Amino acid sequence: MADAYPTTWKRPPQIVTDRRWRLALQIGVVLYLVLAIGTLEVDWARVAAGLERGQRFVMGFLTPDFTSRWIDIRQGLIESLTMTLTSTVIGVIISVPIGVGAARNLAPRAIYYVCRGIIAVSRALQEIIIAIFLVAMFGFGPFAGFLTLSFATIGFIAKLLADDIEEIDEAQAEAIRATGASWWQLVNYAIQPQVMPRLIGLSLYRLDINFRESAVIGIVGAGGIGATLNTAIDRYEYDSAGAILLIIIGIVMVAEYGSSYLRKFLQ
Repeated sequence: MADAYPTTWKRPPQIVTDRRWRLALQIGVVLYLVLAIGTLEVDWARVAAGLERGQRFVMGFLTPDFTSRWIDIRQGLIESLTMTLTSTVIGVIISVPIGVGAARNLAPRAIYYVCRGIIAVSRALQEIIIAIFLVAMFGFGPFAGFLTLSFATIGFIAKLLADDIEEIDEAQAEAIRATGASWWQLVNYAIQPQVMPRLIGLSLYRLDINFRESAVIGIVGAGGIGATLNTAIDRYEYDSAGAILLIIIGIVMVAEYGSSYLRKFLQ
């Protein structure tokens, strides 16, 4: 067993073996970085003005105002939490059959390609782009945010679930097949016990992501706490913006510690 681990460090093989080519590639990379930096147009007057505004924002962050716009903050927070919970639940429910269909070792070829296509489309588009499109379709408000987060959840959960199914212990699946079990029994007794802990962990992780994304997509009109934050910044109410950011940080921390404890409890 000890022979399986090397006792001395061995340099990995080099992709480019010629020393002159390696030197040319290194010089080329440095040259490209210099030219790329040189194309940046920096308006130093605007930078100076931005630093002053940034200082005011930091001061507002250090002296947050939770009372002046509390009604708007509460409404935006309720919208974000509602969007987060509903989109995660709906997204996970839809993701499970798509993830099963996207597993090469479980689904027929035609279903596999269709499900992988759905995952690819969902993962190819950022939430902010989807939100802009859905806001244009359905108008401003949390409904567009709910659809955006649900669509993003499908690509995230289904992709990782399909990968987990493809990496299961095949011995357990073969043992179930040997009993003459149907396809549903195979999924229930061989696949589900192996991937369920991972699915629960991914769902909790996505719940955390969806809340943070609800603050981003709200900037383009998809409702939630992000819309309230954007309004406060546009009005230069940095103390209210600081309060909103502190609330977001607090909820994310609670979700992080809570999901970590729950994953440990379930496993």
